[in-house]
Amino acid sequence: MERFLNDDMDGTVPDIDLDFPRNVREELMKRIHQEWGPDRAVLTGMVSTYKIRGAIRDLGKVLGLPAEDLGKLANSIDSHHAGNLYEEMKALPEFRDRVNAPVWRDLIDLARQLDGFPKYLAQHPGGMILASSPITEKVPVQPSAMDGRYICHWDKDSIEEAGFVKIDFLALGALSQMQRILQLIEERTDHYIDLSRIDFRDKQVYDSLHHADTIGIFQVESAAQMQTISRIKPVNLTDMACEVAAVRPGVGVKDGVNQFIKRRTQGISWDYDHPLEERALKRTLGIILFQDQINHVAMDVAGFSAQKANKLRLTFNRRNNLALVERYRKDFMEGAAKNGVSKEVAGRIFKKFNGHYMFPESHAFAFGVTAYHMSWLKYYYPLEFFVAIFNEQPMGFYNLETLKEDARRHNVPVLNPDINISLDRCIIYPGYSLSDPQGAGHYFNDPSSKVTSHPLSLKHGAGRCAGEALLLGFLNIKGVGQASATAIIEARERGGLFTSLSDVMLRTGLQREKMESLVLAGALSGLVADRRAALWEIGLRYRPSGSQQSLDLPIEQDMARLPDFTDWEEMAGEYRTMGLYPAGHLMSKLRPHLGHEVVPSDEISLLDDGCDVTVAGLVIRRQRPLSKAVFLTLEDEFGHMPLVVWPKTYDRYRLVLREPLLKVWGTVSRREGTLNIVMTRAEELQGPRDLPAARSRR
Repeated sequence: MERFLNDDMDGTVPDIDLDFPRNVREELMKRIHQEWGPDRAVLTGMVSTYKIRGAIRDLGKVLGLPAEDLGKLANSIDSHHAGNLYEEMKALPEFRDRVNAPVWRDLIDLARQLDGFPKYLAQHPGGMILASSPITEKVPVQPSAMDGRYICHWDKDSIEEAGFVKIDFLALGALSQMQRILQLIEERTDHYIDLSRIDFRDKQVYDSLHHADTIGIFQVESAAQMQTISRIKPVNLTDMACEVAAVRPGVGVKDGVNQFIKRRTQGISWDYDHPLEERALKRTLGIILFQDQINHVAMDVAGFSAQKANKLRLTFNRRNNLALVERYRKDFMEGAAKNGVSKEVAGRIFKKFNGHYMFPESHAFAFGVTAYHMSWLKYYYPLEFFVAIFNEQPMGFYNLETLKEDARRHNVPVLNPDINISLDRCIIYPGYSLSDPQGAGHYFNDPSSKVTSHPLSLKHGAGRCAGEALLLGFLNIKGVGQASATAIIEARERGGLFTSLSDVMLRTGLQREKMESLVLAGALSGLVADRRAALWEIGLRYRPSGSQQSLDLPIEQDMARLPDFTDWEEMAGEYRTMGLYPAGHLMSKLRPHLGHEVVPSDEISLLDDGCDVTVAGLVIRRQRPLSKAVFLTLEDEFGHMPLVVWPKTYDRYRLVLREPLLKVWGTVSRREGTLNIVMTRAEELQGPRDLPAARSRR
């Protein structure tokens, strides 16, 4: 509590974070505005500053450089800092000859000057100021882009210095997902699950975590978390809090993660640098895992007050902080000396502090509990879990293709949208048949039998029942949108199931592009067997809005004899329109053409450390954290393959590594209980044009 409330707070107030499901948060903020009014409840401002891409586009436009070249350059760079533009251009073959060219040289020089300069006033994601007196008497306020909301001209740091009460109302996708899972379970079973009463020591749930079965699970789904959780092997909620907190930059920068795991799992010998650290660090085995522990160590070792210890912690987070950090270091050394701590030991302890992000302990416990809740729900109710996470996108680390593959591994089939059954969002479909000759991505659908009840109204009991699947919704099809989805559903409710492609076009009035997307996504496969012929028919029948109404005349005489789509073309169309291929995985179709030297992901674990290996797959993660290495994850039809790319290798292949589909040569690396492939060479593989993009993170 010393971090938030202490006896010498000097007029400061704690920052309060509250997490809500997305729908609850939006309604809550509306009501706060209505209750308090715009003079006493305003949104926190946030000063957006120039980074490299914004500087390229804005300065380049003013300088008259070609927009196409500016777009290529902005999309090809890795750095965030505009001051690095010269180095970035030198690394790109297409632009390295322009660094000394007229105008381009001006762009580089001006970008360096503009780096970090204020660009515009933005809205904080969830911060709100509440005041007992009119805020407009102290700070300018302007209308937000959203009606009825106002933004103040101060950012969170200025607000803190002014002593305002700021509450962050944050929308957490995982809570929305959890809310929806529980609703689905209750709809199907007539039983409400109280997550506060589940077994928090469930061995089967923890076993799934130990095996890194964490895709789609809040806080523990990243590649780093997967490797860490399988080493820490949590068995209770305290372990979950430590696991969640361990994979943070402020812990990793001092090798804290590896040290904590070794002390926990290997029983290696260790000791405190000084006994005064014990109260603060005993429960985390001498490692600083939580923000609060910086405060506690400073108070116990150097005799800092609660307020001064918190100011020390905050000082590490500030820019241009070297002089201030040095002042606190001297105070720390003097205070430690008074407590009998030698200069050498005090210096060693002070070096444990850093300004990189770490969780507060309360935050880690709250998120650890939530991660366990989600793990429990995924283990016992996988169907509801995946329906909910599909409907709550965008969220998490992975795209829908990766989530679909994980659903398949949990025996949850994912089905193409169906014009006669789907709703706007994903639903549970109870009529799935594994014996359907069309394959895993399709299902039995008899247009002559009218669906008389919503599929979700059927009760099947806990867990997934045989014959159930996840049915994609119309909003999973790019470009269809809510209005078109509603038009399809309403036409179906008014006139019954659609009987032909022409019936769909006549009753929904959808634009040609939307009809073509429905065909390519397989949504009309229950009505038309030939997708190429369906596209041709759409071209013959379609009349733009506002044109003269056409008669529904026969068109058979105008239908061309065209070959049906190949399996590859069907897959490419589904990737283009939905970003996933329900019937399978791209790599299963490419593998016969790759050669026997390409090792599938499920055989990597059988290889010895140092073994040369060749792998191939879809890039689903690109990450460049504080360490020098770049981390990628490839996905094939069997699972995932984590890659480590060292700086020199990355500089050589940086353009290749931007491609969505790769063949990679490397060496197996087994370290500290983890397995990675250290890349030595890479080349692009040719695949469909519109493959799902990897989610890149810092």
